Amino acid sequence: MRVDSEYLRFVIENRRFLGFGLLAAALSGFGQTFFVSLFSEPIRTSFDLGHGGFGLYYGIATLGSAAAVVWLGRALDRFDLRAFAAATLIGLAVGAAVVGLAGHVAVLLLGLFLLRLCGQGLMTHMAFSSMARYFDARRGRALGLAALGLPVAEAALPGSAVVLLALLDWQQVWLLVAALLLLVGLPALLALLRGHSARRRRIERLADEQPAGTGWRRRDVLRDRRLWLYLPGVIAAPASVTFLFFHQVHLADARGWPLELMAASFLGFAAAHVVGLLFGGPWVDRITARRALPLALLPLLTGLVLAAGFTGPWVVPAYMLLAGLSAGVGAPAINALWAELYGIHNLGAIRALAHAAMSVATALSPPATGVLLDWGVPVGAVIGGLAGFVSLAGVAARLAFRL
Repeated sequence: MRVDSEYLRFVIENRRFLGFGLLAAALSGFGQTFFVSLFSEPIRTSFDLGHGGFGLYYGIATLGSAAAVVWLGRALDRFDLRAFAAATLIGLAVGAAVVGLAGHVAVLLLGLFLLRLCGQGLMTHMAFSSMARYFDARRGRALGLAALGLPVAEAALPGSAVVLLALLDWQQVWLLVAALLLLVGLPALLALLRGHSARRRRIERLADEQPAGTGWRRRDVLRDRRLWLYLPGVIAAPASVTFLFFHQVHLADARGWPLELMAASFLGFAAAHVVGLLFGGPWVDRITARRALPLALLPLLTGLVLAAGFTGPWVVPAYMLLAGLSAGVGAPAINALWAELYGIHNLGAIRALAHAAMSVATALSPPATGVLLDWGVPVGAVIGGLAGFVSLAGVAARLAFRL
């Protein structure tokens, strides 16, 4: 009861800023794979693209956004959070409008780039970096609560998109998304940041009290062995889950799984994600992110092994639940890791670097696995390869903890 009351008091005292992080994470869903992939079939039909072709364009957009995040993400260390939030959300709305108006594949590519940059990239970077920067002793709790926005989006957006696609043309849906972001999302984000000036002055005052020259710079981080040992564990879950989401229709066809079961299992993924976040935040605060990261990969590894070795319909909810649990527990661990290792002075620049690595992983996953599937590599073998990678990533993270 004491822990529950402390948790509740923490939420009440910081409800507005935590709400900002949660809403920013939820709005990133419009640029996440689980939402964009729902438009895969009509996009491929409209532009005469195959699975590998669309995966290639999607990968190019994601790689481009990853490179841009490395440069733009450090702006979070220099500019007011309110200005950064407004610019990011407007960019996301422009991306949705560009996709909605695209009549040529080059325009589609530009729209996908903006969706990935401002949605999956800068919006999540802003949500999690701000929580890690402005909370210390309860950083894991703050990150876990803000990250609840992702399963909220995972649960709400796919079903909403399916309903809208039954009523509207796919491009009209994207234009509606752009309008909602500008008319509803932007005012809501800025309202939740009311009073942020005092919070910013406090963190700047603390930074001024530190001795000159303290704080890791990005070039120092790149020379740190721990970064390279932790990175495989950081990218393992995004790469694996992106594969499961992006190629969900092919997985269903190859294994004989009903699409209705696949769609229903997303709710299980979202529920497990929520449970993982609620327990993962306090867990990270208790044992540290460095110790939690390799342990957070175990449910995902179990789910991939099951999906690789068994074909019964029961496998679908099983691996989705386990993947969701890993995503939930891993989110506060991954996002608290950089502040634990390198401090908060240059957190935006450092986390942007790590986020770029995750973006590269999610960019390469769809085309790489799509090519393997086009070549006739069995689905079980592809999933088994992912399981092997996750296993090695956990070992590397454990080694980094010992350094």
